[in-house]
Amino acid sequence: QVQLQESGPGLVNPSQTLSLTCTVSGGSITTNSYYWNWIRQPPGKGLEWIGYIDSSGSTNYSPSLKSRTSISRDTSKNQFTLQLSSVTPEGTAIYYCARGRGFLGIRDWGQGTQVTVFS
Repeated sequence: QVQLQESGPGLVNPSQTLSLTCTVSGGSITTNSYYWNWIRQPPGKGLEWIGYIDSSGSTNYSPSLKSRTSISRDTSKNQFTLQLSSVTPEGTAIYYCARGRGFLGIRDWGQGTQVTVFS
């Protein structure tokens, strides 16, 4: 059973870069057919998909965030990382990493980590 754990700072200054790491156990981030996603949920709002990195290292991002988003990975540590630059208070949210599989959707979630952007 795969497990995902988010980590990173809970407080970020406006205009700075948010950096979060997802540590994966019970499965390899290089295993084919899986997509390693970042999703966030602002307070009182729905889930917003940020982007993913796949088993080969290819990435895809939400159009609304693409210009400020970078997802990378460290295969030796079985981790993938979210970097979101130029954050604003609207970036305040619970951030989740999650594993998905094409049309089957996202099946495995981390517990989420609260990130607050100062205003």
